[in-house]
Order: sequence, then structure tokens, then C-alpha cells
Amino acid sequence: MDIKRSTLLKAAIFATGFSGVVAEYILSTLATYFLGDSIFQWIIIISLMLFSMGVGSRISKSFEKNLLKRFLLVEFTLSFLVSFSPLIVYTASAYTSAIAALIYSLAIIIGLLIGMEVPLVIRMNNKFEKLRYNISSILENDYYGSLLGGVFFAFIGLPLLGLIYTPFILGFVNLIVATALIVGLWSELKMKERKTISTSGSFILATLIIGLFIAKPIILFGEQSKYLDKVVYSEQTAYQRIVLTQWKEDYWLYLNGNQQLCTKDEVMYHEPLVHPAMKLHPHPVNVLVLGGGDGCAVREILKYPSVESIKLVDLDPAMTDLGKTHPVLTNLNKNSLLNDKVEIINDDGYKLIQNDKDYYDVIIIDLPDPRSVELGRLYSYEFYRSCYRQLRPQGVIITQAGSPYFATKAFLCIGKTMKKAGFLTQAMHNQVITMGEWGWSLGQKKSPYESLKEPMLKLDFSDIETTWINNEAMSLLTSFGKNTYMWEQDSVEVNQIHNPVLYKYYLKGNWDLY
Repeated sequence: MDIKRSTLLKAAIFATGFSGVVAEYILSTLATYFLGDSIFQWIIIISLMLFSMGVGSRISKSFEKNLLKRFLLVEFTLSFLVSFSPLIVYTASAYTSAIAALIYSLAIIIGLLIGMEVPLVIRMNNKFEKLRYNISSILENDYYGSLLGGVFFAFIGLPLLGLIYTPFILGFVNLIVATALIVGLWSELKMKERKTISTSGSFILATLIIGLFIAKPIILFGEQSKYLDKVVYSEQTAYQRIVLTQWKEDYWLYLNGNQQLCTKDEVMYHEPLVHPAMKLHPHPVNVLVLGGGDGCAVREILKYPSVESIKLVDLDPAMTDLGKTHPVLTNLNKNSLLNDKVEIINDDGYKLIQNDKDYYDVIIIDLPDPRSVELGRLYSYEFYRSCYRQLRPQGVIITQAGSPYFATKAFLCIGKTMKKAGFLTQAMHNQVITMGEWGWSLGQKKSPYESLKEPMLKLDFSDIETTWINNEAMSLLTSFGKNTYMWEQDSVEVNQIHNPVLYKYYLKGNWDLY
């Protein structure tokens, strides 16, 4: 009988290890989505929870009696909090901007409760096993459960169930643990405790079942509150939150809450991104696009008859699938991603360019802004050197470079880093109606020119169909006024893997003016 009870306790701690680590990852993902800077948020959330777990362990030593009852109540509380944490955060986002304080508070409270679990189980199991076996076996099962939890979250929870239903899986895991212990250790409970525990368990079960039905509408309500316009599509992928909104006849695409394009004026972004680079090259044949899963950059590239192949590399298959199938995007990109010249690869752009065996005439980089360390890699000296290697002589590279007005140092940093990598560079900017002043950095490998501005002012677009860009526009795109844009050049460092300054420049920009 003692062996069975001990085994039951070990199974319980395995399950709580599974649940605990997934709870950490859920809160870290929520913090990333609402607060940005994923590396910082994961560090803060996990550190807060580990510290809180230590405090919870310390608190547990004050529990002298009724250990099983206390453990069951901890499980019930965790079932509720973990299941409803995303709903609490999404609902609160509609009414307050203090989301950081809420998420960090949830991390602390959940961490405290998780921290109580292991000491309580060790003490309960102490009557069934010797100390050296007891501690090692309990911790062993806790760690094994944590590994399973990590695998579950990475491959099933986030990509398949998302932040709506994954938390409820954890809630039911905690509830099942509690139920198994109630059944297996029923005789350990006093009569009054049995009534309290049974009532609490029934209440939590009913709450979780109701929560399953109301979760999606609540999260959609919270999602909608973040946007001025009607949300017509949303999806949480393993990599990001994709949202499409609509106002009248126009649509907006957001990734993790940040605008990527608007159908009203996307040509004022995509035409400068593509055509100056394509026209500057004497005969573009092979083109690499990094990012651009919406298909708009590819749409513009396909206007050039000389192009034989376009390789589009986007990390998130959900984004490229959306670009191939969603009517809003297929109408916008003219089904460009279904063209026979286009090869789509879902991979990390940094990794791909490091191992690529192909060579290109033009590389177009249409990635999200460098608001984090991991995105900053794709704007680094090392990355641009890899691009330089894969370009043929006179090959052209262009990257979106954020806003020269709202994030001036970040904009300058990208140009300086590209120049350090060996490119002859030229900065560009344009007023995009829904995004404000936006910029690009263009470079050429082994350029025949001393400066790129003069040949760019002579570019002729009359042989291709464009909506906005023409020769006259090149004067606007390449002009920055008196003293150009060099007023902060000397204070900017080159962005490198071992010295990731770019994302700091970006986050310290004048975004409050946007």
C-alpha cells in the first residue's frame, strides 16, 4: 500500500513539473506579445518565477499539519490561475495599459504556488521512503515532467492549441493530479477536509469547463481592443501572432501587434523596397527575398522579364500560407506566391544565408523591425557579410531600415553596418501614409560608381507598371535635406552579433511621437 501511495505522489510531481514549466512558457509568451523584446521578457518572467518558487518553498515550511489538504488546495488554485491567465491579461488589455504589472504579478503568484508543490510532496512521501530515495526520486520526476512540458509546449501547445486552449490543458492536468490524490489518499483526509476538498474540486471543474467555452470570445474581445479596426483574421503561430483588420475597403496586417502593411498605401513601401534595387542592377536574374511572406515584394519583382528565379525565405509557414491563400492577400499580391518562378522556403534567414550555395543578383530584405536581439541578427555585420558573399559582382542589396525620424539611430546603424560589410550604400526614405516616415538602406557589391545617388537619380521606370514610383520620386527618396541625415552618425556603433546595439537604438527611438 505504501509503495502505491509513494508512486502516486511521484506521478503527481511528474505532472506538476510538466504543468509548471509550461506555465512559465505561457506567461513568457504573453509578456512577449504584449510587451515586446522577447529575450528580455523570457528572462524576467522565468527569473521572477524561479525566485517566487524559492519563496514558495520557504513558505511551505510553515505548514505543519494537513499537508495533503494544503497540496490539493494549491493544485486547485493553480488550475484556475494557469487556465485563466491569458483571459485575465487579454481582458485587462481592453481597460488598462498596466499590462506589465499584471503579467509580472501573475508570474509571482503562480511561481509561489509552484514552489510549494515539491516540498509538500517530499514531506508527504517521507513516511513511505528513506530520505535519500525520497528527495532524489521526487526531484527526478519533477525534472522529467519539465522536459515533457517543454516538448509539449514547443511542438503541440503553442503551434497547435495556442494561448487559448494550452492553459486549460494545464488546468486539467493540475485538476487530474488533485483528483488522483483524493482517490488514492482518501483515508488520509479528515471528514471536514473531505467536504472542503470535494466542494473546491467540483467548483474548479465546473469553472474550467465553462472557461473552455468562453475563452475564445474573451480573447477575441481583448484582441479587438488592441486595434482601432475590426479584426477579420487572427492566428497564434509558433513564431508570432498574425492579425488582419479591416476598415471600410482597407485592410491592415499586424505581426505581434506591429503594423506590417496597409492595403491603402503599401505600394509606397513596396515599390521603393523593390524597384530602385532591381533597376540599379544591369540584369537581375536570380533574386533572394528574406521575409516578405505577404507576397507584395514578390509581386513587384515579377514585373521584370529578366528574372528567372525568386527564392522567398520566411520563417513562419503560416505567414506564407496566408500569402498564398487568404483572399485579402492574394488579391493584393496578385497570387505572386503561386508563380512558377517562386520558391518558398520556411527557415530562419540568418541560418539559410550562412549555408546557402546559390548566388544572387539582388537580395531584398523585408523583415520586421529590429526590436529584439534575435531580429537584430538579421541586421548585423555578420549577416551582411554573408549576403555580400552570396551576391554576384554589382549585386544589389536593400533592407527596410525602420524610420529615420522615429528611430534615427537605428536607421543610421543599419546603414553604417551595411557599409562596414563592404557595400557602397545609399539611404532612402518615404512618407508612407499609415506608417509615417519610413526608410531603407541600399547597397551594391563592387559598384562601378563612386556614389549611388547619382545613378539612382537617373533610373527609368517607364518600362514597368508602377502605381507610385517614377524617376521624379527618386529625388524625394534619396534626399534628406541640409546636412542630410548625418547629425548623429558619429555616436552610432556597428551592429554585431557580439555587440547587438541595434535593438537598443530602436527601442529608445521617438516612438511616442508616432
